[in-house]
Amino acid sequence: MSNKRILYVCQEITPYLPENHMPKISRNLPQAIQEKGFEIRTFMPRYGCINERRNQLHEVIRLSGMNLIIDDNDHQLIIKVASIPSARVQIYFIDNEEYFQRKYVLTNEEGDYFADNDERAIFFARGVIETVKKLRWSPHIVHCHGWFAGFIAMYLKRLLTDDPLFAGVKVVVSLYAGEFPGRLDMNLRKKIVSEGINDKEVAALDNPDYLGLMKFIAQYADGVVFAEEGVSPEVKAFFTGQSGLPVLECTSDEDYSDEYARFYDQIHP
Repeated sequence: MSNKRILYVCQEITPYLPENHMPKISRNLPQAIQEKGFEIRTFMPRYGCINERRNQLHEVIRLSGMNLIIDDNDHQLIIKVASIPSARVQIYFIDNEEYFQRKYVLTNEEGDYFADNDERAIFFARGVIETVKKLRWSPHIVHCHGWFAGFIAMYLKRLLTDDPLFAGVKVVVSLYAGEFPGRLDMNLRKKIVSEGINDKEVAALDNPDYLGLMKFIAQYADGVVFAEEGVSPEVKAFFTGQSGLPVLECTSDEDYSDEYARFYDQIHP
């Protein structure tokens, strides 16, 4: 049994989104880790394509209502919750009318990535943090699944170092094959600096493509997981060579939860 607390911050989770490798891992891993005795909390965005009635989402009034300022604009934070059928796993959803009331996840109906995906990811990260604060729940490890979840590492390691709730927290980042094409907004560096991050730390975002974002996030990570085959060779080479981070290679379906549990113990003895 373990007394560690693991916070899962996920880009996608099945059954709320179609099943592929990332949503499947994000669904099954928290349950498997919980069954090993870890205490968990799990978060994902409340994308507009998620059917609230079918999935029995409901708003948690005591956690909702805060406004978050993103790039000088106020955005209301709404928290919803649901339980995965056949599992004792509760999912918290970060919602906002401007960012997440769209019928698609990261792209529009033509397949083009939303121009404000960077702000949506920043809002998601900050929404998770504010909700965890209200829950008064102190994680030992924060495990980010997908690039959209990665910004939370920056807040934990630079802006919340004096918050006792997050003292000594470790960050694990899982990398998947799905990369975004092109670049995020070219003003992303400016937006991150306005959050309170030292300008020297955002040099990787001069070119905010996928590799640049991963180099930025790596500054705040304590471990990385190659969660599936097909991770970009350039990204993989950076994390295995230059980052100096402990690495967990993708594992078989039969024993992956044991491998993750051992990796957590390595990251946070």
